[in-house]
Amino acid sequence: MKHVKNAARARLVTGGAIVALGLAGVGAYSASAGGEDTAAAPATVTEAKTTHTTTRTHLTVAAATKAAKAVLDAAEAEDQRVTVAVVDRDGNAVVTLRGDGAGPQSSASAERKAYTAVSWNAPTSELSERLAQAPNLKDVPGTLFLGGGAPVTADGTPVAGIGVAGAPSGDLDEKFARAGVAALTAP
Repeated sequence: MKHVKNAARARLVTGGAIVALGLAGVGAYSASAGGEDTAAAPATVTEAKTTHTTTRTHLTVAAATKAAKAVLDAAEAEDQRVTVAVVDRDGNAVVTLRGDGAGPQSSASAERKAYTAVSWNAPTSELSERLAQAPNLKDVPGTLFLGGGAPVTADGTPVAGIGVAGAPSGDLDEKFARAGVAALTAP
């Protein structure tokens, strides 16, 4: 029993020392359960040349929320129940708001429309017309070529997409998406 207490105490003391060293920024260390300490080489940080990097502009969560609320307000003014999704340049959801009474399929559709709009930097209604010339576009994973998606640009570069789903037509969905884009340009 004494051996067990001493082993536990040794692990506790060793663990405490390792935490203290880690907090002090001494480097990376590991301790085995058997009480043997093995030092690992400190991690090396190498800076990439700035000519090998890019800077990207993203909407803030506050701006994405402002746009989404504008969409819901525009839809509510016309007694429509929709879901709005705002995605970043990479197609990742920033904000998704499901309006009261919106259908269960509308969340996924809104995100896919937003992703499609930002991917091609064009409203999804225009993109759906392009399917006649390039029907394979619809095979790109995660896309949805129905009206209701609008791109958001900053300095001519796509930075986000707004997708709306749930209204009886893609034209209405897209009208509401444009209300979200307009909210981002208003003071």
